[in-house]
Amino acid sequence: MKSISKLKKELDKYFSLYIRLRDATDREGLCQCITCGKVSHYKKGIQNGHFQSRRFMATRYDEQNCSSQCIACNLYRGGEQYRFALAIDSKYGEGTAQELEFLARTIVKFTRSDYEEKISYYKDAVKNLKKQKGIE
Repeated sequence: MKSISKLKKELDKYFSLYIRLRDATDREGLCQCITCGKVSHYKKGIQNGHFQSRRFMATRYDEQNCSSQCIACNLYRGGEQYRFALAIDSKYGEGTAQELEFLARTIVKFTRSDYEEKISYYKDAVKNLKKQKGIE
């Protein structure tokens, strides 16, 4: 039986892949950084950026909290939180970033079955997106 930390790592992998594929163009698989606009292939130079830090479990796997982000913005520029917030509000509606900030501070504890369900869901979602967009 896999440990909770191994399940979390596996979910992180599929969730990250899902976000990057969700944001990728059909056939080419190109993503645009949500904060600076740089375009890169979903497998190279693009990461799953979190508006609210991954350490907050309540928003760690929240699709509105995450977007494709270049390595420079995500790692070296600390996530560009201000620009990220503006982009989130533009994409999902005014006040979404503030709601995510509030939600991030709530306490959430995932069970083994929560992880297993989410892994199964995102594994399928990744497979379906690849097929739908015609990318590998």
